[in-house]
Amino acid sequence: MSRFWNPLVAGLHPYIPGEQPQFSDILKLNTNELPYGPSPRALTAMQTACDDSLRLYPDPTALELRKIIASTYGTTEDRVFVGNGSDEVLAHAFRALIAPEAPLLFADVSYGFYPVYCSLFGQTYQEVPLNDRFEIDVEDYAVPCGGIAIANPNANTGHAVSLEALSRLATLQPDRTIIVDEAYVDFGAESAIRLTEEHDNLLVVQTLSKSRALAGLRVGYAIGHPDLIEGLARVKDSFNSYPLSRLAQTGAAAAIADEAWLKQTTSQVMSTRERFVQRLAGLGFDILPSCANFVLVHHSAHEAGALLAGLRERHIIVRQLSAPRIRDWLRITIGTDEEMNRLIEALTSMGLTPR
Repeated sequence: MSRFWNPLVAGLHPYIPGEQPQFSDILKLNTNELPYGPSPRALTAMQTACDDSLRLYPDPTALELRKIIASTYGTTEDRVFVGNGSDEVLAHAFRALIAPEAPLLFADVSYGFYPVYCSLFGQTYQEVPLNDRFEIDVEDYAVPCGGIAIANPNANTGHAVSLEALSRLATLQPDRTIIVDEAYVDFGAESAIRLTEEHDNLLVVQTLSKSRALAGLRVGYAIGHPDLIEGLARVKDSFNSYPLSRLAQTGAAAAIADEAWLKQTTSQVMSTRERFVQRLAGLGFDILPSCANFVLVHHSAHEAGALLAGLRERHIIVRQLSAPRIRDWLRITIGTDEEMNRLIEALTSMGLTPR
């Protein structure tokens, strides 16, 4: 511990992101990036925006981007907040919208940043166990709390909660903010955005990093009641009034408007996922049902660590997570058909044979 550190820093256990290898000839299936690239319209828009206007600060309210998001989802711009990736949006939500006198609730297997934010902000939290099928049961969240964070589909498992269940949860906790983190929603789940018109305590957070293939741009957004959005804006403007560059705002607006590209690429991922799951099952894997662009898998005859190492020797990276209940599971990003074929071939070469 450095003598210059704030004491809070010494107790932090920062989130560890997935490896970003700095060498070529690697099949990277560890961080749930889309294999097909961003919307061509978004790339063209950003190239066009590389002009003299970059000497000027960007719009601190990102009004045009918020209008595009609002139009896409049939709402109004006063119900939209944008930030530097959904990670920043979530951080602002944890700071602005969670009651500090009671614990924040989230699943024991979920996005690893949730406990990190709580530690950073001095927010107590309680992990709610998934059921035996690794599913979220909203009735388990009907307890006193400072707020709730639900990843839907759930990070690391891929399971999706129904809109009926989320509506029930909002009703069970009418005076607490329910944050619905929809990073993976476009791969087979149904967004809760329409529920934000019925429940003023629901905040839906999405990102352009997954289904829109703009992880390198860092853009996320939230949709909810104007009171929630104002709370986020107050925190944002007390931290960084200009979180999104001109290029980020321009590229994000074009990407969100290109719904045809979104539908085409996500459909490809979902089709590949279904074929890949069938082939994994044929090799003896247990696979959790997934509405995300990844699958969580386990093999009773092969330890996850050994499989991870064997794949890495074959220049394929997948992810082993640290949560105790899934420590012997691997999370595999869905790539192209060719990439998933390469992974199956690698597993076969490691001695896994069809049943």
